[in-house]
Amino acid sequence: MSEHCPLVIDIAGLALTDSDRRRLAHPLVGGLILFARNWRDRAQLTDLCREIKAVRDDLLVCVDHEGGRVQRFRTDGFTHLPPMRAFGERWMRSGRGPDGEGALSAANAATAAGYVLGAELRACGVDFSFTPVLDLDWGESGVIGDRAFHRDPRVVSVLAKSVMHGLLQAGVANCGKHFPGHGFVKADSHHEIPVDRRSLKAILADDALPYGWLNTALTSVMPAHVIYPKVDSRPAGFSAKWLHDILRGQLGFEGAVFSDDLSMAGARVIEGREVSYTEAALAALNAGCDMVLLCNQSVESEGGQAIDELMEGLTEALVKGQWQSNRASEQRRLALLPATPALSWAELMVHPHYIAALERISGEPASTRH
Repeated sequence: MSEHCPLVIDIAGLALTDSDRRRLAHPLVGGLILFARNWRDRAQLTDLCREIKAVRDDLLVCVDHEGGRVQRFRTDGFTHLPPMRAFGERWMRSGRGPDGEGALSAANAATAAGYVLGAELRACGVDFSFTPVLDLDWGESGVIGDRAFHRDPRVVSVLAKSVMHGLLQAGVANCGKHFPGHGFVKADSHHEIPVDRRSLKAILADDALPYGWLNTALTSVMPAHVIYPKVDSRPAGFSAKWLHDILRGQLGFEGAVFSDDLSMAGARVIEGREVSYTEAALAALNAGCDMVLLCNQSVESEGGQAIDELMEGLTEALVKGQWQSNRASEQRRLALLPATPALSWAELMVHPHYIAALERISGEPASTRH
């Protein structure tokens, strides 16, 4: 294992190939992100995760699994979790009890959802999910949409912390995204380069508030591929001002920072110049990211050539001193690995806490779900 393993890569299929094993064994690779194409059923996913850990047991097995439309595993017993907006809507509903009953009910259900999400993933061998979304629901962003809890940063913060509490009960770390906020802009950074022209003061007084309020609970953060030109000409994920000065310095965040996917359109241009994956990774690492993601390149016609080129490019840049291996970054990566044993799927299905959590999410007895 290297002093710093910043790369998170992907694989194309349902099991590891020899090329996958070679890449995962590379000293700069610290994790793997799974997608729906890597899923057939629970047995296959469990075998795949076991294969990954056999290459290196410190590899962080990740997935984007939030609930709603961003949920990679949906069949063979996985709970269909609601979009996070459902908890914001539940917050606003007044019950017949005392004031605030809707808010407390929503927070309790969000904790239950976090536990179910994390426990089901861990029962199959997955370590970590990129959740919760902290973006505010401005009603403008199609890519965020109902992934956001609410428009009010106070509601977002409490519900996100509730989800994080549930994840913690399952032994799963969390990732607040997309710093300092992706909800205000309409453009989708997967396909375009969004620009948010508000002032730093306006952003810190609204969209970025959850990051300061949750700085004791967030274990990792993912910045947005959005340019905020009144703050920096670079997207937030490539900006030392955003990551070092504001996120860590001003807002007091101490956990890990992941880049968003470097293959997204929002990561391919920096200050008007198209950049390679290696240049983008170097920009992210030198700005303050601990880990960088390169997704969906294993399925390209070249069969993962872009991943190999990034590994080679980053190795060469390290030798040339264009970036520094960072032991503190590596410690933050390792801190995201689960510290407790996971329940098996069979154990989870009869565990009283899991059964109760299912009822709290839906308000219906768990026995009606299967």
